[in-house]
Amino acid sequence: TFGEIMLRLKPPHWEKFFQSPLLEATFGGGEANVAVGLARFGVNVAYVSVIPDNSIGDACIGELRRQGIDTSLIIRKGDRLGIYFLEAGANQRPSKIIYDRSHSAIAEAKPGDINWDKVFDGASWFHISGITPAISLSASELSLEAVRKAREKGITVSCDLNFRKKLWKYGKSAPQVMTELVKYVDIALGNEEDCQKSLGVKVDVDIESGRLQTERYRELTDKVLNLYPDIKKIAITLRESHSANHNG
Repeated sequence: TFGEIMLRLKPPHWEKFFQSPLLEATFGGGEANVAVGLARFGVNVAYVSVIPDNSIGDACIGELRRQGIDTSLIIRKGDRLGIYFLEAGANQRPSKIIYDRSHSAIAEAKPGDINWDKVFDGASWFHISGITPAISLSASELSLEAVRKAREKGITVSCDLNFRKKLWKYGKSAPQVMTELVKYVDIALGNEEDCQKSLGVKVDVDIESGRLQTERYRELTDKVLNLYPDIKKIAITLRESHSANHNG
């Protein structure tokens, strides 16, 4: 898996920011979470990223290793690890996330910084998400370099489309980048918002109501597969939001 892992700072339990003077420090990232899940199922998995060569980077890599993940392909360079602040939602109060990830090590990484021939030696599957290409222009170019090399080597590529509105700030829209990237994707994952806002596929689905419109999902997936014939399979995640901390 390839992506950004960040330092996560969160108030205890469901407290608001600085309701108490405490912040719990952990590490997290979408692609790293996939790696952890695979490792717990006994799959041999390596995590690829760019992490600064400092004490925080050491702690981050140590946590990945404790989860049974191969970290030997991580590049140590850059000045900082990205940070995000999480205020967990409760009842009708939504969760709140504040990103502090500009100029992070992976945001500054560029094509050529990672030896993909080495990364893909012996690999059978490569996973990426729509988060990494949203971080910066150079990270989007690095992501595209990765999937092209994986396709060249005949490796299965999966992509969680994962639209993050707060991240697309460097001058390109999500569809401008993701429609090119998915040309090299075999298996796509996402929800109705990801498909519509990352790929520009328009279907009459209300993404704000929190209610499922299951009859629309076949139409949505058919449109994606017709527009992007290189995608062999697509999985749509279904979730109803009953409250900020209760999903069904």
